[in-house]
Amino acid sequence: MSNESVFHAIADPTRREILFLLSKESMHLNAIAKHFSISRPAISKHIKVLTECGLIEIRCEGRMHYCEVRLGKLQPIRKFLTQFNTRFISGSSTFDLYLRQLESGKKEKKKTGKGK
Repeated sequence: MSNESVFHAIADPTRREILFLLSKESMHLNAIAKHFSISRPAISKHIKVLTECGLIEIRCEGRMHYCEVRLGKLQPIRKFLTQFNTRFISGSSTFDLYLRQLESGKKEKKKTGKGK
């Protein structure tokens, strides 16, 4: 598992929500799918990405497939974010300004139709 694949996996909001759900309890695939307005096959694709990078593990009990989160696999991300923590705490106004610039750039692209 590469750090890049973990970053890719948590980049998607649906996958982050799946991880959040599974951090509370293990769940079978149908129970996970009930929390979302997307199709069961779409949820299965998200589960596959999370499984391939090691963030969740699937165990079978009879015909049911239960997903369990493996939060230890998020350690590389924690280390990455820790590097920026002290830098942006002391310069949070700079970071806030940067985020606002990014957001205004996205809005501008949408207005001009170039962000499609």
